Order: sequence, then C-alpha cells, then structure tokens
Amino acid sequence: MSTIQCLFLSGGQVCLKFAMNQMAKFSFTRTFFNELLTNWWLLAAGICMAGATVLWLYIVKHFDFSMVYPMISLSYVFGMLAAVYIFHETVPMTRWVGVLLIMGGVVLIAK
Repeated sequence: MSTIQCLFLSGGQVCLKFAMNQMAKFSFTRTFFNELLTNWWLLAAGICMAGATVLWLYIVKHFDFSMVYPMISLSYVFGMLAAVYIFHETVPMTRWVGVLLIMGGVVLIAK
C-alpha cells in the first residue's frame, strides 16, 4: 500500500517537472498565471498528489506510524529512476550509493 502511495507521490513530482519545463520564466503577470492554470501536466500533478494524500490518510489510520513513515523514502528511489529513464539525467555514483542505503533502510524497517 505504501509503495503505491510512493508511486503516486513520485508521479506527481514527475508531472510537476513536466509542467514547469513547459512554462516560461516565472513572473507575476496575468499571462503567466493563465498559462499555469491551463497546464495539463500541472493538473495531472495535482491529481497524483491528491491520490497520494488519500492513500496516506488510509495508511496512517491502519498501520504503525513507525513503520510506514520511513517507507515514504521509497519515493526518493522512484524519483532517481524517473530522473534517469524519463528525464535522461546523468546520476553520479554517490547518489546511487545513497539510494542503495535508503533501500537497505526500508528493507530493515519492513522486516
């Protein structure tokens, strides 16, 4: 259940990145905010975040907080994978080591 919540959370961040990539430079103008409000990627980000929040409410109600809260860190792993496979970023080895440490911590908590 928390893995699905993390996927929604990461998916929302990916959609937010796509939305911001489409936007012009930030300015306090009517044109900028009109463009922001009609950005479909931003809507998708909001839907993903809302889904993640609803799932999080369920998870917090039904599971031990000491176990599920650290599980949110899986969203960092999904974010790194999105950086590589969706945004084609080069990720240095030190960040991969960090991701492996996070995954190791999640495994220890889940047992």
